[in-house]
Amino acid sequence: MKTYILAIDQGTTSTRAILFDHDSNMVAMAQKELKTDYPHPGWVEQDANDIWAGTVGVIYEVMAKCGVKETQIAAIGITNQRETTMIWDKESGQPIYPAIVWQSRQSNSYIEEWKQKGWETLVKEKTGLLLDPYFSASKIRFILDQVEGAQARAANGELLFGTVDSWLVWKLTNGKRHITDVSNASRTLLMNIQTMDYDDDLLKLWNIPRVMLPRICDSSENYGTACGLFDHPVVIGSMIGDQQAALFGQLCFEAGSLKNTYGTGCFLLMNTEDQLIYSKHGLLTCAGWRIGKEKCYVLEGSVFVAGAAVQWLRDGLKIIEASAETQARSQQLESSEGVYVVPAFTGLGAPYWNAAAQGAIFGLTRGTTQEHIIRATLESLAFQTYDVIEAMRQDSHLEIHSLQVDGGAAENEFLLQFQADLLQCEVRQSFIRETTALGAAYLAGLAVGYWHSKEEIKAQARYGKCFIPSSNQAKQEQRLKGWHRAIEGVLTYSRS
Repeated sequence: MKTYILAIDQGTTSTRAILFDHDSNMVAMAQKELKTDYPHPGWVEQDANDIWAGTVGVIYEVMAKCGVKETQIAAIGITNQRETTMIWDKESGQPIYPAIVWQSRQSNSYIEEWKQKGWETLVKEKTGLLLDPYFSASKIRFILDQVEGAQARAANGELLFGTVDSWLVWKLTNGKRHITDVSNASRTLLMNIQTMDYDDDLLKLWNIPRVMLPRICDSSENYGTACGLFDHPVVIGSMIGDQQAALFGQLCFEAGSLKNTYGTGCFLLMNTEDQLIYSKHGLLTCAGWRIGKEKCYVLEGSVFVAGAAVQWLRDGLKIIEASAETQARSQQLESSEGVYVVPAFTGLGAPYWNAAAQGAIFGLTRGTTQEHIIRATLESLAFQTYDVIEAMRQDSHLEIHSLQVDGGAAENEFLLQFQADLLQCEVRQSFIRETTALGAAYLAGLAVGYWHSKEEIKAQARYGKCFIPSSNQAKQEQRLKGWHRAIEGVLTYSRS
């Protein structure tokens, strides 16, 4: 009887269930969109019960699509949108407030208060993160303050906090397991990055009762069975945040290996193995995964606007009809002829971290055409990626030989060739687009012996097209000089 790994990929905009076989083939997928609410400017919320209902639906749908029975599922792996915060009643299982999504800024007043008290250095040393409403702690504090009596109930053990992974495992096990993994816990602003356990000083700072927090586990482990869905016991074998899952799915197992997901923004992660590196260049230090005694740390840098800049070309400027046409139109030119687009529509992320920055176009002349702007916009994705990777190089002192890429814009061959030229290293497309789900599947399979080692998994490695640098370094340095002049112009304007 053929068996499969079932991966649940619970993302910000949709929930997917994917079945993988032993050869890493994607056998079937089911997907359901997720409703998001914006009750006030800057607030982003979802319904935890909708997340659960959607998860149940796609699990049953993907099994029905290919006639797979529950007895054929060797394990379930879970990967999820990180930092999204839920608090629910331990007895009834009902959320006491909508899930606050990672993007939401509604808890920013707490962050500003803590910054004024000078706690940024303490938080960075203990967590590897920045003080920002992006992470879970201020969202927990917000809910406990908003809901009458919630603080006392939390202290009495009546309420539970969890990120999406915790919520799904709690539901799948009928409330028997209240757990999370190190990758998700490291994004809460409550976990000490060195001990990989909750930190008493941080809990006191946020006034968050330890009793409401999930136990921190490995990323690949037998957590128990999904008794909430199946009659046959199906092991839940992995929990891991989506970006770390993609790093694992891209087989970035060695120090210095890194991946970039070209999505709405860019998420770059570098594996530093057991070396804990505090960034001096605006990057985050997080747990990658933990498997038994093996600890993996990562450096992470986020670019706020990547694929969203291409959407702007389509929906804002209306100079393209579809993203796919940007490749051919960019290739009509030998270069962008000094035109630079800095798509700082929501500020600049790593390594600049300037929330006040606004987008700009530099180098316009009477000869500038739509194609110049299209090409310069695609180039901006590569320039921003270069800046983050250069910060990683300086922080880690590790050699970078190749970059693994996935995400929608990773289909654009012009972009990937330009990226390879800029970095002067190989850029390799993923063979399977769903690398996030694949990473969760690999970790679940390792937990139950479906795969016996990372070496066995790596032996199956398949890649898409590989892009080799085709132009000299001096030419790229000239391009980078112009890009950094454009960045300085944006930063100068933001300070004025």
